[in-house]
Amino acid sequence: MPHLTELYDVALLDLDGVVYIGPRPVPHAPEALRQAREAGMRLAFVTNNASRPPDRVAAHLTEIGVEARPEEVVTSAQAAARLLAEQLPAGSKVLVVGGEGLEVALREQDLVPVSGADDGPVAVVQGFSPKVGWPLLAEGTYAVASGLPWVASNTDPIVPTDRGRAPGNGTLVDAIRTATGRDPVVAGKPEPPMHREAILRSGATRPLVVGDRLDTDIEGANAAEVDSLLVLTGVTDPIDVVLAPARLRPTYVGHDLRSLHASPGGLRVGAGDATVGDWHAVVDGGTLRLTRAAADGSGPGDGASGGAGSGGEDDGAEGDGAEADRLALDGLRAVCGAVWAAADDAGAGGAAVDAGGAAVDRASVQAALDAARTTRAPARPY
Repeated sequence: MPHLTELYDVALLDLDGVVYIGPRPVPHAPEALRQAREAGMRLAFVTNNASRPPDRVAAHLTEIGVEARPEEVVTSAQAAARLLAEQLPAGSKVLVVGGEGLEVALREQDLVPVSGADDGPVAVVQGFSPKVGWPLLAEGTYAVASGLPWVASNTDPIVPTDRGRAPGNGTLVDAIRTATGRDPVVAGKPEPPMHREAILRSGATRPLVVGDRLDTDIEGANAAEVDSLLVLTGVTDPIDVVLAPARLRPTYVGHDLRSLHASPGGLRVGAGDATVGDWHAVVDGGTLRLTRAAADGSGPGDGASGGAGSGGEDDGAEGDGAEADRLALDGLRAVCGAVWAAADDAGAGGAAVDAGGAAVDRASVQAALDAARTTRAPARPY
């Protein structure tokens, strides 16, 4: 079967946790992306972070070994600026509660960035910058309280740093929201303007969204009705994927960006697809059980089941390298297939666990993932 690089013309790549982690590339990312280009797939680097303009993002990518041109970078600042340009005449002044990335994006759309509510702005745009302090938040509050249109680049509550979680743009947006009682129009993921911007700038006709977050990358792809690949190099743990409601479920799951060079049949996840490779998952009375066929194919192997009360450890997923990765991924896909189907049958928006009781017992899911050796700690503490 063709690889993902042959099925999709453009990969819309999230950055942090997918391509890089702070100052370092994610393992295998530079080579995988170079090979994707050689296979004919075009790349767009799509980020919710509005603090840096595209040329600086591209320079950082190039420094860590990922070839990138400024025109391949799409930021939430650009999506926000386009939203404003569609509403305002050229030359309009816009109050910027943010940094350089927003200023560059506004000028690209023939809008004029200003920094004070008394400078004659006709709208407000807000995006993350580590330099945003109380004085600028106050200027934004005065302008928003006066009734001006207000666009936020994104509402991510945190921003990842080398030291862990730090307040993101969503936290700063909440300051103005609390002070004014108003809500902004949001441009960034998971809202549609972000992926619209990426598709417009990349010229994609068959895009594939690639990300590490369910609540931005995957939710945004589903909202745009675009296929998605979740990679497990960032914040999402396998159990998060299994317990995801329908709106957060990816089309494919892979370990890292090398998955771009795999066939879709080896990565696809879907409700009801509970037999994958050697693994079979079933939900019985709210308990998930995962079994692996014996080496001779005659039936379940000894101790190859996970789930509450199943007993024993899985001896079948030992080994290392590509084969162990394949077994772990197949186990995860089978578990997703069984749990998603059970959750969908139970209603509640496809949530596997809800406040009124679990469609599927979380402990049994954890035990099954342990059995398949797919449990891991998140790559970063954010």
